[in-house]
Amino acid sequence: MENHVVKTRRSAEEFPREEHLAFLIAQVAADPVAVPEDTKEMILNRIIDNAAVSAASVLRRPVTVARRQAEAHKVSTGGAKVFGIEGNYSAEWAAFANGVAVRELDFHDTFLAADYSHPGDNIPAILAAAQHKKVSGTDLIRGLATGYEIQVDLVRGMCLHEFKIDHVAHLGPSVAAGLGTMLKLPVDVIYQAIGQALHTTTATRQSRKGEISSWKAFAPAFAGKMGIEAVDRAMRGEGAPSPIWEGEDGVIAWLLGGPDREYIIPLPAQGEPKRAILDTFTKEHSAEYQSQAPIDLARRMREKISDLSQVEEIVLHTSHHTHYVIGTGSNDPQKFDPKASRETLDHSIMYIFAVALEDGTWHHEHSYAPERANRPETIELWHKISTVEDPEWTRRYHAEDPNEKAFGCRAEVRMKDGTVIVDELAIADAHPLGARPFARPQYEEKFRTLAEGVVTKAEQDRFLKAVDNIERLDDLGELNIVLEADVLAKAPSTPEGLL
Repeated sequence: MENHVVKTRRSAEEFPREEHLAFLIAQVAADPVAVPEDTKEMILNRIIDNAAVSAASVLRRPVTVARRQAEAHKVSTGGAKVFGIEGNYSAEWAAFANGVAVRELDFHDTFLAADYSHPGDNIPAILAAAQHKKVSGTDLIRGLATGYEIQVDLVRGMCLHEFKIDHVAHLGPSVAAGLGTMLKLPVDVIYQAIGQALHTTTATRQSRKGEISSWKAFAPAFAGKMGIEAVDRAMRGEGAPSPIWEGEDGVIAWLLGGPDREYIIPLPAQGEPKRAILDTFTKEHSAEYQSQAPIDLARRMREKISDLSQVEEIVLHTSHHTHYVIGTGSNDPQKFDPKASRETLDHSIMYIFAVALEDGTWHHEHSYAPERANRPETIELWHKISTVEDPEWTRRYHAEDPNEKAFGCRAEVRMKDGTVIVDELAIADAHPLGARPFARPQYEEKFRTLAEGVVTKAEQDRFLKAVDNIERLDDLGELNIVLEADVLAKAPSTPEGLL
């Protein structure tokens, strides 16, 4: 990897295009380096993972709305597939609908470093474009390897959250870069697409603050859609604001710390394989990734607490990010509100830890049900839980050594009789270094579990076979899943829109 210093440049300053971060990323995207076998295998795992969480969310209202928006953009030639239904739809709208399905339950892969990300958000957009252009499975894999690489590398070096910019600002450029790789576009075209994609996907982080709405799922889907549109315009000869990150009125100068701020972005050297996906991890539980280890910890600790009504106080010692984003450091009263939205509850570690302690399990629907959140005993326990930032957990959160990097916490449970029960867990059980790391069998099990009652067994089998044969498929549309009419009929009714 090569480290690149990225900072604001004055308009009068000599700053060759070849030194712009967008150009450096474009060069990585245009590098025809082969995809390593372990990277390829993980890409297939994540295609399965995305299908799993899409099956679990397909009948939810936001996903239904996005699907119906896409249905208004059916095409007679080309086009891409929309999860759950037959037909061909414009690639950007298919990417949007599928992106919402993937993101709705906060249940797919994650990468955490200087900033946050869900790199699996690259898949719906890049796959939709692949179906539209009828590229090979091999080229799709190459594009996805780049999408993951660029998003992870940006997340390693550039924190958006510090300045309350939503993390999808790293997704637009990564989608554009991935499409550039897949379509074998020239460096300059990819460069222009990256600039456009970033310029159209910078937004504030209010989508993940306070009373969180369904836009939390739509935001990354919108970024993927913008990535496709940016590449389309760039291929037609249109340019972008430049230098997009480093300009005097660019993203760093006005959104990310000002003209004196510097970032160091690592990128693969020419000829270096793209392996960043191997540093990402998926979720066993449908909740914010920083809740994964605490859920596993709560399940373990409940065996040591005979009567939860006798709990006086629970303090979770954890990282800066966990404390301020999903903990009491956020100062969001909604995180203690039993009437809060599902999107808010899955960003409340206090709620999540309480329910995991009580139930000893976690379910993507039942654990968030209004009747579950409103149990009096749950509310009482929930309100006894708080978080504090611990410098050691913050250090481990940012550690570069994978054996040190951790997203867990130490829980101190003080009982009414004065007894204190303490336990900690650094990484989730499903993490590559955890007690039960996910590999292909676990991804397939997650898919089968979430698809049960939604996707027929025959369709499940067909899809998994298509994933295994991805490089030999004549039609990447086979990577879509179609639901039976009686299942789709269970989707909620929604008002008519504009389109």
